[in-house]
Amino acid sequence: MKNTLTYFVLPLLLLTTTFSFGQEIETQAEKRVVKNEISFEVLQLINGVYQLSYERYVWNNFSAAIAFGYKGKEGLIKLSGIDTDQIKTGEVFYTGYQIAPEIRYYLKNTSNNNLNGFYFGLYLKYSNYKSSLSGAYINDEGTNYDLEFDMKLDITSVGFMLGYKLPVTKRLNIDFMIAGPGSGNYNFQIKNKKDLPEEFYDDLNEALEEYNILDFINSDFRFSEVNNKSKFSAFSFRYGIAVGYTF
Repeated sequence: MKNTLTYFVLPLLLLTTTFSFGQEIETQAEKRVVKNEISFEVLQLINGVYQLSYERYVWNNFSAAIAFGYKGKEGLIKLSGIDTDQIKTGEVFYTGYQIAPEIRYYLKNTSNNNLNGFYFGLYLKYSNYKSSLSGAYINDEGTNYDLEFDMKLDITSVGFMLGYKLPVTKRLNIDFMIAGPGSGNYNFQIKNKKDLPEEFYDDLNEALEEYNILDFINSDFRFSEVNNKSKFSAFSFRYGIAVGYTF
């Protein structure tokens, strides 16, 4: 009887131990811990921006990330030119780069590998853009002037972000940055390459007031012949969809 029990119980114990060990390995695989991710921003391609990001798990559901992007001339989002009775210009195409460091906190009960699930955090974004503008100007006396400007725009913005990172496979995530409201400081500079009368700048400032995009800008946004720089603050907003590879 003792030998019979040994024949039945021992294999059963071995099978149970093997099954439990297999379950433990599977559970550990499902809860795989990762500390790095490289991602590529997909949505910003619409505006001709090529952006790569690197994110690193730091500690206790916190991560730090930094993104680098380049803005080319191509893109569906363009700034229309000025079209008034006195000033007419072409569309504005701008190029440049952007850099955005971030700090994120992932909600523990929605994450299974440290770098996915719901998150919220803070960001700082710096952008540097250059452009050119050409056109024509007619003053009150009917004199025609050619317009040719080089333009530069620096933007520094800070804000809050909220999003969800969806795990697609063990290595791939899709990052949905749902909202990123913030505030931006804008430094705008134009360099005149043609001789223009002083009244041109009054007409230019008046024409810019017609742009709806400038509704959030304060009254200090003005150009003059002596000072062709302008600084202002405005609302900023970030959003995006990125595909990431974890390791």
